[in-house]
Amino acid sequence: MMTGYLLARAGVDVVVLEKHADFNRDFRGDTIHPSTLDLLHELGLLDEFLKLPHQEMAQLSGIFNGHLAPMADFSRLPTHCKFIAFMPQWDFLNFFAAKAKGFPSFGLHMQHQVIDLIFDQERVAGVRVKAPDGERDFHADLVIGADGRHAITHTRAGFEIQELGVPIDALWMHISKREGDPEQLFGFFCHGKLLVLINRETYYQAGFVIPKGGIETIKQRGLRALHRDIVALAPFLRDRIAELDDWSKIKLLTVQINRLRRWYREGLLCIGDSAHAMSPAGGVGINLALQDAVATANLLAAKLKAGPVSVADLRLVQKRREWPTRVIQAMQVFIHRRVVTGRESRSSDSLPILLKLLQWFPAFRSLPARLIGVGPRPEHIRSPVAHGN
Repeated sequence: MMTGYLLARAGVDVVVLEKHADFNRDFRGDTIHPSTLDLLHELGLLDEFLKLPHQEMAQLSGIFNGHLAPMADFSRLPTHCKFIAFMPQWDFLNFFAAKAKGFPSFGLHMQHQVIDLIFDQERVAGVRVKAPDGERDFHADLVIGADGRHAITHTRAGFEIQELGVPIDALWMHISKREGDPEQLFGFFCHGKLLVLINRETYYQAGFVIPKGGIETIKQRGLRALHRDIVALAPFLRDRIAELDDWSKIKLLTVQINRLRRWYREGLLCIGDSAHAMSPAGGVGINLALQDAVATANLLAAKLKAGPVSVADLRLVQKRREWPTRVIQAMQVFIHRRVVTGRESRSSDSLPILLKLLQWFPAFRSLPARLIGVGPRPEHIRSPVAHGN
């Protein structure tokens, strides 16, 4: 949606295809990072955007082995907004869809599921979609694959995927929120296990980390054992954990960390999770995807307005965005192999030394804040604005 908005803003004819009838998908990331809020400021949309219901968090803390530990302080960042905003992703998408529809060169087609690529010899020339009225073909100078980790675009293009490996999966569920509950915390960590609670006003979107491929073992142990594991991390949920009374209320997220060796071929560019699947750790996947979108528009918008772009042009996008992707993925791999493994560990009940340092030296909290909230190589709006937009 961000790519489509920026290209249409530059006067490029663009169509965004969405397979569902709306954007109300549950269990998506809700974090709007300071770097993204900076982009909204640069586009002149920030004040209006922040009128939407959201929560602001200037500092992130977590419960580690029973100890409250501050982890990141965004108030020190050199950004316009010195906080993370929590907002359901569908509100973000609906906001940008409404803004993009104001551009005459923008089109959004809902219930249009991409099922194949169209080839003209070796060049990708468009996509075939399944629509409510049957199959349709869309031809384009460039197809941008932003269709996630199970992408049709990179699968049909024959791209090679490099798996980095991650030892966890996650269970996602709803747990009701009640008066007197703790303020938003980054998570509850204990001996390799993790529970994340995202505040949705009337309920928590809860994520519970389990060992990779461990869902059948979890089910064999039964719901009550799962309840005990969750309550052990967040005891205040004891009076409502019985709401999870059926496995249909618990969804499995298969966690992946991978990236394409090459993100492009003639007529096709993959960005976001389609190019590099991220773990939920740090909530940074959406931030990286939006940075990809901005870089894509910065590098390609003016050229696309004139016609097709070359493979060399597409290569520049990967060259620009691959290094920050590698940095963040290396951080996530380290976290999952050393800290959040989903398995019971025999670590002590004390705080890890890194968290002790963050307690002793508050200024250090700006370092994780910068990595999470801004990331390596943040992008800024450089794409052109078409006359009249």
